[in-house]
Amino acid sequence: MFGPAPTAPTPPPGQVGAKHSRRGKITGRLRRRLLAYRAIDFLSIHIPDHSGPGEECLLLVHVRQVVGQVHYQTCSDCAQGVITALVIDERFHSTGLANRALSHLRFRHPGLAWCSTLNMRTTPDLLRRMSIPTVPADTRCPHASPAAA
Repeated sequence: MFGPAPTAPTPPPGQVGAKHSRRGKITGRLRRRLLAYRAIDFLSIHIPDHSGPGEECLLLVHVRQVVGQVHYQTCSDCAQGVITALVIDERFHSTGLANRALSHLRFRHPGLAWCSTLNMRTTPDLLRRMSIPTVPADTRCPHASPAAA
């Protein structure tokens, strides 16, 4: 009644709408990382006579949908495992899911020395972090059948 009319507080610059309605890059990345660590199941399947004995595939499954695959070969005689392919769905890049998948392989097959034949642009850093050496693609286990070449 006397003096200036009270004004409603103005939101800080850059904040529009509800306080928690904005989701930035950091929040989205954090949500995907939590999703990659909580809601992903690992299923291991054997690929019969596909490219040799010991050919396996680790499927990364989220709500009945395959979001990644790791193809690998194991040889108990050589005590060696070779990662031959790694595919992760685009939305799960930079979430740590590839690290988790390779760590799962090491846990699932203890005592194996792991190496990789991957030469994709995104994998050298991952393999270096996981201490997995890269070998030429034509390097094969001597116990693999010659018909599998």
